[in-house]
Amino acid sequence: MAQQMTVPAVRARKASDGADPLVMLTSYDAPGARMVDQAGVDLILVGDSVAMVVLGYDDTLQVTVADIAHHTAAVARTRPEALIVADMPWMSYHVSVEETVRNAAVLIRAGAQAVKLEGGRRRLPMIEALVAAEVPVMGHIGLTPQSMHTMGGFKVQGRDAQAALELVDDAKELAHAGCFAIVLEGVPGRVAARITRTVDVPTIGIGAGPDCDGQVLVFHDVLGLEHRVVPKFVRRYADLYTEGVVALRHFADDVRSGAFPTVDETYRMADAEAEALGLYGAA
Repeated sequence: MAQQMTVPAVRARKASDGADPLVMLTSYDAPGARMVDQAGVDLILVGDSVAMVVLGYDDTLQVTVADIAHHTAAVARTRPEALIVADMPWMSYHVSVEETVRNAAVLIRAGAQAVKLEGGRRRLPMIEALVAAEVPVMGHIGLTPQSMHTMGGFKVQGRDAQAALELVDDAKELAHAGCFAIVLEGVPGRVAARITRTVDVPTIGIGAGPDCDGQVLVFHDVLGLEHRVVPKFVRRYADLYTEGVVALRHFADDVRSGAFPTVDETYRMADAEAEALGLYGAA
């Protein structure tokens, strides 16, 4: 039986020290959590991506703390060996330090073992307050989807030298403030490699090349359940959407043709009881 993953164990997983790369996948419910945990991932992210892949929104901005808490609790009930990290949604850590800590507490009480929030140096007061309150924090810089309007959409960050240096500085500040790991999203591979060499906490890439200390993808992207948007960095390992439609169509055809259900799929009543009711026939 594998050991329960912990925050200190994640923090120690630097590839430069010879550690195996970290594996993180999103999950939003009990069946998904069981699947990714049985696959042996190190971390489960209850991501605000739930907005798009589960709830039908076009971006992550519609998700609330209550939404994330609801899905976190579903994941936590499976008692995975992977570390559960819950996303702090938009406007849950932007107003004040006090509100940030209260919102993080909701997610921890729901079953998260750490929280993730987006942004660089401007988030330092929130990160420091969370760490002081004994809430483990995962940082997230680069393409930060909650800032999509400021960035002008989902655009790669750090393409020019100055922007890249700012990302390096952001990562250093987040690590110094107490983040135990940092997600790097949508940045050039060379920039991600530079950041990974610079900080002493692990980096987890998503669209950030192969030189991070780990990688994360969305559950629905990996399994091919999401067909609307396919980012460049996604690799599909299955096409369950297409397979699922075929299976469901087969079910519909069987119902309409009378092939489902059969006698084997029907509960029986004892013959004597059926005769007492005046019921006759095979079923």
